[in-house]
Amino acid sequence: MKSPFPRVGIIGAGEIGRMIAAPAAALGIDLVLFAQSATDSGAQVAEFEVGDYRNLVEVREFAKKCDVLTVEHELIPISVIRALEKEGVRFYPTSESFIYSQDKAAMREKLANYLAPKWQVVTKASEVLEYPVIAKSISGGQDVLGVWTVNSESELVALLQANPKLLVEELIDFNFEISVMVARSPHGQAATWAPTQTVQSDGICTMTIAPAPELSEALSQQAQQIALSIAAEIKLVGVMAVEMFVKGDQLFINELAMHPHNAGHWTVDGSITSQFEQHLRAILDLPLGDTSMNAKYAVMGNIFSGDKQDMYRPYLHLLARTPRLKVHQYRKEVKIDSKIGHVTLLGENLVELITEVQHAIDYLVGVIDE
Repeated sequence: MKSPFPRVGIIGAGEIGRMIAAPAAALGIDLVLFAQSATDSGAQVAEFEVGDYRNLVEVREFAKKCDVLTVEHELIPISVIRALEKEGVRFYPTSESFIYSQDKAAMREKLANYLAPKWQVVTKASEVLEYPVIAKSISGGQDVLGVWTVNSESELVALLQANPKLLVEELIDFNFEISVMVARSPHGQAATWAPTQTVQSDGICTMTIAPAPELSEALSQQAQQIALSIAAEIKLVGVMAVEMFVKGDQLFINELAMHPHNAGHWTVDGSITSQFEQHLRAILDLPLGDTSMNAKYAVMGNIFSGDKQDMYRPYLHLLARTPRLKVHQYRKEVKIDSKIGHVTLLGENLVELITEVQHAIDYLVGVIDE
């Protein structure tokens, strides 16, 4: 007898797949991950198959064993998704919306009615008249990869030699960055979480603070409304991050990430419904959960591996010093500067939360030893 519970397949088995496993188990949902390796973070805690997400034949065979498919990254070719959809596979987000996280130029065109940096697609450096600018790979870039600050025509010429076509954007002198996590189901129910300030170092997110402490109530409401509007416009199904620059009282759309995202990791401990449970609810067209916060503030810090290999022994100090600290290890290979986990702390004193989270990060990676 077939189980009444659906079987959800996820393309990818990284940290996101790992963190979806817990709410899937709680809901009784059968979860299976399409991993690149048996040692992938998510493959260590959930059922998985190893395959190549770029290979339509392999993904098709995986899809036959699932009731619905979703993704944890933006690397799967849009051609694979479209082929599966033509064969009747339920794939969320659909190719119709997923393209806007893969193709930055298409995203800019689609969201032309929203405030954003001035942009153009260029093939020749002579097409750019003012510097500095931001140059981006139109597809394939993630986080700091595929994004460059360009100060001169000669620098752009060099980039174009390796990238025949680039998206070039105005360099916005913004005050800070935020992300709004938004979820939407097939029948149009949608919800957002509190806008989250993302703290960057060399283009890499090192810490998030929710709700964004420097954001006014009016701008917070506006940011959430923008995220809801974009989700409806692109017919999102699932969870998405809408990244924005804040400059004064203006919000500039930066990028979209069409899956549960690092900016929403705090929701595991800090929200009644985490982004991971919400993603499952959304793609299965279940009623969405309450996104209210469990505390006044939630601070999340990313752990990037350093010289220290032992990630377990530091718990003796950290959990004694800060009993409320929540540690999430991804059990990835400890390689210099690779993201291997995160910590979260909830409370009312923001200065104390930031201090304790930073201490935990520094202690885990060996920057400090007390």
